[in-house]
Amino acid sequence: MRIMAIDYGDARTGVAVSDESASLTGDTWVVHSRRETDTVSAIINEAVIRGVSRIVVGLPKNMDGSIGTRAEKCTHFADLLRTSIKQMQSPSGSLEIEVELMDERLTTMSAHRILNEVGKFGKKRKKTVDAVAASLILEDYLRSSKLSSKL
Repeated sequence: MRIMAIDYGDARTGVAVSDESASLTGDTWVVHSRRETDTVSAIINEAVIRGVSRIVVGLPKNMDGSIGTRAEKCTHFADLLRTSIKQMQSPSGSLEIEVELMDERLTTMSAHRILNEVGKFGKKRKKTVDAVAASLILEDYLRSSKLSSKL
């Protein structure tokens, strides 16, 4: 079972996919598009190719836990993913990919800090920060799902 994490952005969307055992972050990349529908298509296509069974979209809540404009956009994006997945039919029926939201406060700030520590600045940072943020979302999700399975 592979899990995909998304750090949704207006121009760049970070994507990270776990290994088959859903225990490690594998590939990461960035989808460059300002068109929401193009980003959704790219993500679903990759999810199908890679055998993803769950997509986790980062939900950037405000520090007080409230939902701001960015979180509303991410919720809308997750809804668009769900709708698009339902509309896609395979020979055996609809695609079996769940979409959920996960609180990801400060993930992008952490990604910037990590890139600072390894000496990535300017254009190099801009190209990778969203993929790093997606990998942090995925790592948090994998860690929390392991903890909840032990309870």
